[in-house]
Amino acid sequence: MSADPYGNGAEVLDPEEDLRTLSSTRQLRHRAVDPSIARSWLLVPGTRPESFEDMAASRADAVVLDIEDAVDPRNKPQARQDVVDWLAGGGRAWVRVNDAASPFWADDLAALVGVPGLLGIMLAKTESPDQVTSSFDRLRASVPVVALIESALGMEDAAHIARARGAFRLAFGSGDFRRDTGMSADAEAMAYPRARLVVASRVGDLPGPIDGPTVGNSMPTLREHSAITVSMGMTGKLCLAAEQAPVINEVICPAPSEVEWALDFLTDFESRGRVIRDGSDLPRLGRAQKIEKLAIAFGVHPTS
Repeated sequence: MSADPYGNGAEVLDPEEDLRTLSSTRQLRHRAVDPSIARSWLLVPGTRPESFEDMAASRADAVVLDIEDAVDPRNKPQARQDVVDWLAGGGRAWVRVNDAASPFWADDLAALVGVPGLLGIMLAKTESPDQVTSSFDRLRASVPVVALIESALGMEDAAHIARARGAFRLAFGSGDFRRDTGMSADAEAMAYPRARLVVASRVGDLPGPIDGPTVGNSMPTLREHSAITVSMGMTGKLCLAAEQAPVINEVICPAPSEVEWALDFLTDFESRGRVIRDGSDLPRLGRAQKIEKLAIAFGVHPTS
């Protein structure tokens, strides 16, 4: 075990630690998760600084302080300052900044330069690779940029955005995208933009993209939507309330039965001298290794 890099006392599994040595009955506390595989991305209004500490201690894999859509234009300067003050005072989080075409973008980035608790930014309404790189450079190339795709124009250029210098992951601003295109929220209608972001992420050699949020308090609906996220090849999901994070984390995670299969396959592969027997072995090996890595990161144990 290693210390939590977020400084909140959580346990972090050493990536080199063999999952097969962990007790399947051990109760694991909440751990920090690498943002490249973070599942739940919790958006927190920048107008609620009194909630920042509680949200940072939630079960969300990543916390995003929002000074864009969640803040009325008249309140943006104060929200920006409250976010900067909290980060400078020891807090650690991502920040969703205003889009590059807005009058607030330059001030957002100028205020965030060099702030020690800034883990990265989520760039709203990204529509070109230049917007990603310009944001990255204004922050002295020191923090990653999650490009939030929220329009037809951004979706059309997603592959180039994914290859932009500074791009870390793509995210789907599904609500604004539907407003821009007139498409419905049905899974069938949203299959195309989701698939496009998955393909663009692969083209740009980025981790899997982050899906849009589920609006409402229905946990069965959230579970259903999160399963669609997984089926489409996306590996994270925005969330609007801390209570949503555990459900998202559970669904976007290897099941214990999958972990058991992966460990059995890897054990058998090692015992036969790592010999490839047929054309199905390499794909299965890749899947087993990926499941093992995620199981270690998320603390998922095999069923037996």
